[in-house]
Amino acid sequence: MTLPQTMRAVRIARPGGPEVLEPVEVALPRPGPGQILIRVDHAGVNRPDALQRAGAYNPPPGASPLPGLEAAGHVAAVGAGPSPWREGDAVTALLPGGGYAEYAVTPGAHALPVPRGLSLLEAACLPETCFTVWGNVFRRGGLTAGERFLVHGGTSGIGTTAIQMARAFGARVFATAGSAEKCAACARLGAERAINYREEDFVTVLRAEGGAHLILDMVGGGYLPRNLRALAEEGRLVMIAFLEGAKAELNFAEVMMRRLTLTGSTLRPQSDLAKARIAADLAAQVWPLVEAGAIRPVVDSVFPLEEAEAAHVRMESSAHIGKIALRVGG
Repeated sequence: MTLPQTMRAVRIARPGGPEVLEPVEVALPRPGPGQILIRVDHAGVNRPDALQRAGAYNPPPGASPLPGLEAAGHVAAVGAGPSPWREGDAVTALLPGGGYAEYAVTPGAHALPVPRGLSLLEAACLPETCFTVWGNVFRRGGLTAGERFLVHGGTSGIGTTAIQMARAFGARVFATAGSAEKCAACARLGAERAINYREEDFVTVLRAEGGAHLILDMVGGGYLPRNLRALAEEGRLVMIAFLEGAKAELNFAEVMMRRLTLTGSTLRPQSDLAKARIAADLAAQVWPLVEAGAIRPVVDSVFPLEEAEAAHVRMESSAHIGKIALRVGG
């Protein structure tokens, strides 16, 4: 395949708001050993992109400085060494960065085939949320069938994925959201109880059910002590973001007396091997459910690559339900 020397991309001109996202022409990246070059059709837009844009979430060493942590498209080139991928393969992949561009490089072990029945747009909305949910809800949080699971922000990209994935594996799912419309969306996705946090107290709701065995929290701040009260005995709290702040006062006597577990993680700084292991789990256990229709990406809106600023405005408005994507190819 003959590759161009340059490509369209969107860069972060300086730390700041959505207005600092700037369309540019940059040099084409080249895949190293064990890597693949993807000709991007669509790229997902995620909260970590906004953190990077604000100067609060730097790329790992060696990663592209361009934003964008997931994309779907076709393999354009394969780096040295053995690889399961060939030029032309349709893939969706977790990226270390660089998704807001016509081409992106990632380890081949972080790519997955586009599930049968899904478009490249839908496939581009899978990796970041599926890797995050699997790594935190199932690997770190240990969710099992029959357990009560609460996810905050049920209509976010993470939330819509977590509801469907937890339900598919037999958990009882509860979700918080900020409007009747969003609560209805959570219910359609499989939540048995959607809690409008503007009108109800999720602590009261969960305690009436016996408490949550597992809570996935991306709010932080004042939610942290409330999460402890909402947990069942020996419950687990997994934290993945802090939209309302990373600090709170907690009563650790409660943690000890009720044998609670508090943990959390971020995905991007993890090793390539750790991400490859999650990818293998997804291929074996989650992709068949996606192809069977039990788990589907919820796409809120799509913007042209050059309108990444508008996509970030939409994301930070919190008005969206599901994922926001950028149209790059075509």
